[in-house]
Amino acid sequence: MKFPNPIKLSDLADLLKAKPVGNPDFSVTGMNEIHMVEAGDLTFVDHPKYYAKAMNSKATTILINKEVECPDGKALLICEKPFDAYVSLALRFRPFEPAVGMISESAVIGAGTIIQPGAFIGNHVTIGEKCIIHANATIYDHTVIGDRVIIHSGAVLGADAYYFQRRPEGWKKLESCGRVVIENDVEIGAVTTIDKGVSGDTTISFGTKIDNHVQIGHDTKVGCHCLIGAHCAIAGVTIIEDDVILWARVSVNKDLVIGKKAIVLAMSGVDKSLDGGKTYWGIPADDPRKKWRELVALKQLPDFLTGKTH
Repeated sequence: MKFPNPIKLSDLADLLKAKPVGNPDFSVTGMNEIHMVEAGDLTFVDHPKYYAKAMNSKATTILINKEVECPDGKALLICEKPFDAYVSLALRFRPFEPAVGMISESAVIGAGTIIQPGAFIGNHVTIGEKCIIHANATIYDHTVIGDRVIIHSGAVLGADAYYFQRRPEGWKKLESCGRVVIENDVEIGAVTTIDKGVSGDTTISFGTKIDNHVQIGHDTKVGCHCLIGAHCAIAGVTIIEDDVILWARVSVNKDLVIGKKAIVLAMSGVDKSLDGGKTYWGIPADDPRKKWRELVALKQLPDFLTGKTH
């Protein structure tokens, strides 16, 4: 998420009651989770395991809970609870804004777009031309939708990221301030849900077609001309490259890359990144011929253990 205007390091330090390390006039232009950062962004880190990753990331301002040497060209904000400080910024710069109608007056809707009765269009939503938003679809605040997009009944675009931190008193929510971005000529099936980014974008690219009852997690990018079958579940921060096909009930773990033109057959579970241009099946997903040989061998195992032969 970009701030409305760049903020000085010293002003952020005052706001968060944090200790600044670096030029007081150092410019911070936005905030993002470590997976999505770019130059000018602030990110946070609160565990030694990830200190080096944060310091070496593209982020130029780091919220951290330990006094460390500041890398060249960057700035630090030192505070006891970086997670909480980050959440406070999300709530400050993108607070929840109650709706006052089914279609917000701040929504921008292109020529020729049809909004069916019962659809909800939130605040600051942008919808392009010649789209169809069917009854009872829900479009949360700040969602961006391109031209000629079809969204079927019951779909939900822009619900919060599923992201929590364990605390002694329970789970602490990382408040979402990102968006969902739907590019041109996408179709989204009934009762499909696409979560907004934590602080970046969840993106569905040009020409992709998504079936019913699909779940797509936060900060995931689905490429162009993909097919996503019914009941697929794609976890957060995943990259699905162009022309990928996921048939029905495929589950994809987080932080993975599925390469261009890969095909994953129905009922598969993807637990690691997959090369493009190949077909996969099974749990965990692998070459289908290999998986069938494994199943044949497994069926023979009881006879082998009891000494029976054919």
